[in-house]
Amino acid sequence: MLLAIDHGPIRELRLNRPPANALSGELISQLRQSVEAAPGNETRALILSGMPRRFSAGLDVPLLVGQDRAQVRTVWRELYGLIQALACSPIPIAVAITGHAPAGGTVLAIFCDWRVMAEGDFKIGLNEVAVGIPLPGVILAALRRLLPAHQAERLSVGGVLLSPQKALKVGLIDEVAAIDQVVARALAWCEALLALPVTAMTATRRAARADLTAYFNQNLEAEIEQVLADWWTPEAQRTLHALAEKLGKRKEA
Repeated sequence: MLLAIDHGPIRELRLNRPPANALSGELISQLRQSVEAAPGNETRALILSGMPRRFSAGLDVPLLVGQDRAQVRTVWRELYGLIQALACSPIPIAVAITGHAPAGGTVLAIFCDWRVMAEGDFKIGLNEVAVGIPLPGVILAALRRLLPAHQAERLSVGGVLLSPQKALKVGLIDEVAAIDQVVARALAWCEALLALPVTAMTATRRAARADLTAYFNQNLEAEIEQVLADWWTPEAQRTLHALAEKLGKRKEA
């Protein structure tokens, strides 16, 4: 489900759960553990990547709608643990968005330091509202760090999905590259950062991300409970089950 590829002191964590790199509880857990363990393995920077044309389709909805409340709770808690690991990592993380990255795929990206996306007919954006889930507060806070307030509101409330060029224009991503160069561009960004005086770079990065990491020092228990309550509303369940059925038919075809 997750491949680790070392480029000297830079480790690439490649999502490898065909066909769409959908985020199951197991994959989320593996990725969290790998992000948290990286600094102790003398890794100085991370790259998060995916398969060609498919970075991540977000949460594995067909799998989750078949699970009970306890199982869904475990997945959401693990997801919060993962985004905290990304946000609070002591080493820089670039994300090479190798293709489609809706919903949870975008969530992973916005908690990293830098984002490069493959050019092509791909989509990125937080479309949780479209599947019946209000956007959680911590995710909205991360989005507001990247975009002007009105843009963040427009995209999140409308569940808007963007092309790579439009995502670049509004500031959701930092660069667009040919699909076969996305990882290379992420690697180049990491190498440039690591070439700087390490103490100065690390201290400045920590200060620059303090507003994001501070969110995780708050008590998120109430937010997680609200997310779970939202997941089990009749409206959300109808929408999620319809989406799961649609995705199942597409897979069969």
